[in-house]
Amino acid sequence: MACWLYEGLLLFSLMMVAVLLQSALALLLPALNHPVLLQATSVLLWGAYFVWFWQHGQTLPMKTWRIHIVDARGQRIHRLRALTRYAYSWVWCLPLLAYLLGWHMPLMQLALLQGGWVLVWALLSRLHPLGQFWHDAWAGTRLISAPAMTTTVKASKP
Repeated sequence: MACWLYEGLLLFSLMMVAVLLQSALALLLPALNHPVLLQATSVLLWGAYFVWFWQHGQTLPMKTWRIHIVDARGQRIHRLRALTRYAYSWVWCLPLLAYLLGWHMPLMQLALLQGGWVLVWALLSRLHPLGQFWHDAWAGTRLISAPAMTTTVKASKP
């Protein structure tokens, strides 16, 4: 859960970059000032972030908590598999996606629905034989814990 929160902070900063870029471009070309363009830019920017880091083994929060992403054979994943995982990971946001596609409801109701969906989706991982999230199973990836690096300090002789 802490890894998710850390990842959320990084995604928030990426979102700020997307808003800054779109705002700057909208000053030059007012036609670019559209919410759908910002949403598309955000999805592409987040996708580039995750795909690049996953194909290198881990994002910064994953590195902090010593989590690696690998394929079914335990090898580093390639770009297409990372992109597939990114696409499947949007299952976590189904209520938000439905809202963006026109299924409007009050914001508080949407927040409760999204929170409930995340809880249900996380609990559904308990039904998987290996206890992994279903988007990982569908994408052919899995998260593994890396052993902590041990450092030895040698005493120097006077």
